[in-house]
Amino acid sequence: MATKNNTGINIIMCMALSAGMILSAWSAKAQAARNGTLDVSVAVEEKVLLSPDKDSDSEKVEYNLTEHTGTKRITISVSPDDVTRLMLSEFCFDGTGQEPIWSTKSSATFTLTSRKTVVVVKARSDGDLFYQTTVKLTDGRSYGFIDFVIAILIAIAAVCAIYFWSRLKILRTTLSLEHEITDRTNELQAQKMKYEELAANYMPKEEFEKLKEKSKDKEKATRYKMVTVLFSDVHGFSNISKTENAEQLIDDLDRFFFHFDEVVKKFHIEKIKSIGDIYMCAGGIPQKNHTNPIEVVLAAFEMYQYMQTMKLQYGNEQGWNLRIGIHTGPVFCNNTGNKKKLEIWGDTVNIASRMEASGQINKVNITGMTYELVKEYFVCQYWGKMPVKYKGEIDMYLIEGFRPHLSEGGLGVKPNQAFQTRLGIVRFDDIEEFVLNMLEEKLPKNLYYHNLKHTIDVTTQVEIIGRHEGISDEEMLLLKTAALFHDTGFTRTYKDHEEAGVEIAREYLPKYDYTPEQIDFICNLIMKTKLPPKPVTLLEQIICDADLDYLGRADFIPVSGNLYRELRERGAIEDDIDKWNLMQIKFIEGHQYFTNSAKQMRDVNKNNQLEAIRRLVEKNN
Repeated sequence: MATKNNTGINIIMCMALSAGMILSAWSAKAQAARNGTLDVSVAVEEKVLLSPDKDSDSEKVEYNLTEHTGTKRITISVSPDDVTRLMLSEFCFDGTGQEPIWSTKSSATFTLTSRKTVVVVKARSDGDLFYQTTVKLTDGRSYGFIDFVIAILIAIAAVCAIYFWSRLKILRTTLSLEHEITDRTNELQAQKMKYEELAANYMPKEEFEKLKEKSKDKEKATRYKMVTVLFSDVHGFSNISKTENAEQLIDDLDRFFFHFDEVVKKFHIEKIKSIGDIYMCAGGIPQKNHTNPIEVVLAAFEMYQYMQTMKLQYGNEQGWNLRIGIHTGPVFCNNTGNKKKLEIWGDTVNIASRMEASGQINKVNITGMTYELVKEYFVCQYWGKMPVKYKGEIDMYLIEGFRPHLSEGGLGVKPNQAFQTRLGIVRFDDIEEFVLNMLEEKLPKNLYYHNLKHTIDVTTQVEIIGRHEGISDEEMLLLKTAALFHDTGFTRTYKDHEEAGVEIAREYLPKYDYTPEQIDFICNLIMKTKLPPKPVTLLEQIICDADLDYLGRADFIPVSGNLYRELRERGAIEDDIDKWNLMQIKFIEGHQYFTNSAKQMRDVNKNNQLEAIRRLVEKNN
């Protein structure tokens, strides 16, 4: 029994040993298969056979394509000797840019798409023996200057082609539109002539002439970029007319509109027309300005407050309600010079009318465009959109009142002095444009120093010094206005030009809503620029420092040369540069800047300029 068991154990051990030997042999064979390499070759366009940079027995072979700079087509082949010797039947080339598949083809051809490409060449025999070699292809071509230039030229040519193609397309579109416009214009002219012929035959001569005159006025139309149009409507007028005395009603309406006329005149707004209970006016025509959106809203507030007062007087809570609509945008205006015949038309007028019709009773309804221009001054409430043909939807806002910090007592009912100052700062742009245009047109051409540039320099410098000195907004407005007008007197006289500048300021500043007290203050500042400067207050010191700012600037020499030329041509000094330099030395030695800001900014450079002139005089002598 024991012998039988030993025999079984021996048989089991022999089988285990045999299995172990078989597994060991298979493992060694598999390991050899995994480590097996292939002898491969690389052909360039199937013409030139390359040799690897390393021994073909290694696991990775490298081929450098530097010698074949124009080549992109590569063929990798497994050696026929390997195919026969190893009895290889299937091959796979992974890395050629195509889907790796096993096939009976021992070579693969592909296009080199990058400067470095790695291809794994795999093969197996009928006995499932596996072989693999990694092939590294390096395109080490160096691109020279000529290649770089050619690439740039190709890129430029492509850009030029695209540009000229775009221009040609735009030109064709433009020509097409011009032809269409010409055809439409000819059609309109033909229709106009036909209409005039019919009108001449069927209308009285006087009416026909008036119609032609009106048509000519529209042909002379001027386009204004920013005009604010107001429409107001006495809501419920029709209901009131059924119960009230008709004559009394008309008298009351006339009195309302007469007051509206006074209001629009106060805010430099032009009445366009009134039809029935509709009142229409516009700001920004015929004199263009930047403040018309604010001024039209101010006028709307006064109209509304007046109507509220009249309601209390009449004791009529149902009637005399006002609905107002406002919009800002471009309009066309007949440039007749006769305000009584002033007419405007365009989308802005139509939208303003729609805003009035879509508004709320006893509210000022404005568009989003007007809102953007007045939101810093008024409290506005968004309340919806209004569809407009060809314009889409337009935002609507209701004016609730003045902003608290810009109203008396913070109640938002009446504007305070801070509001007026901010409005004056906006209005200053209109004054500046007017004065600079006047100087450009009327200043004598031989004013080489007291010219337009000098006025701009002084106006800029008073703001710089004023900011450093911490003056208020109202003081800044008055100071900049004085600087703007301080040399306007040169348009009338050279001697005593300060007095002439005061006359001009008193003539024009009331048109821009400066109070008499403000005008007196500005005129005093202008007179303080008279030499020698003797300022007392801080604002007087600022304008005097700004007027002689050039003494401490880097451009002192050319500016001084312009002053010398100006005085010499007017016979105020001799034609002697040495005497002029001595005059400058004496003037600079006796000059001083008054404000701390000017001293800090200009004193050092002024002293340097003084020393430079002294050295020049010593050298010449």
